Amino acid sequence: MLRIGIISDTHGLLRPQAEQRLVGVDHIVHSGDIGAPDIIPRLRGIAPVTAIRGNIDTGAWAHDYPETAVLRLEGRSIYVLHDLQQLRFDPALRGFDVVVSGHSHRSRTETIDGVLYINPGSAGPRRFKLPITLAILELTARSLQPVIEELDLGA
Repeated sequence: MLRIGIISDTHGLLRPQAEQRLVGVDHIVHSGDIGAPDIIPRLRGIAPVTAIRGNIDTGAWAHDYPETAVLRLEGRSIYVLHDLQQLRFDPALRGFDVVVSGHSHRSRTETIDGVLYINPGSAGPRRFKLPITLAILELTARSLQPVIEELDLGA
């Protein structure tokens, strides 16, 4: 079993609570709107990272990150993009098991046509009154178990 930490929309803020929650994962996926050049190196101090850029990642540092990524972990195929509305193909027809997105700041897990869609929500600055969240995906050759984790920011 692999534990994958999924984080998005940090917008330049990597909270200590997010870092603590990610300790022990085997891989981290950042699905865009990183926001600052120091975020991904800090995450790499926890686990290997696959990161893409989002719509706010426009500085020269962000050009090192692709707009989409494809991973194969534990025999599972994972497609990563920032804004799910930009998805221009049917992931089920292309054999993907998981689609990871961000952008909306709203966490979501849903299975459609056998494909697990995960949006971890936002782990960065609070937007509107949405919770601060990330996701953990337990991945095996036989099962996908996503959990949305709300970060405890204290009183």
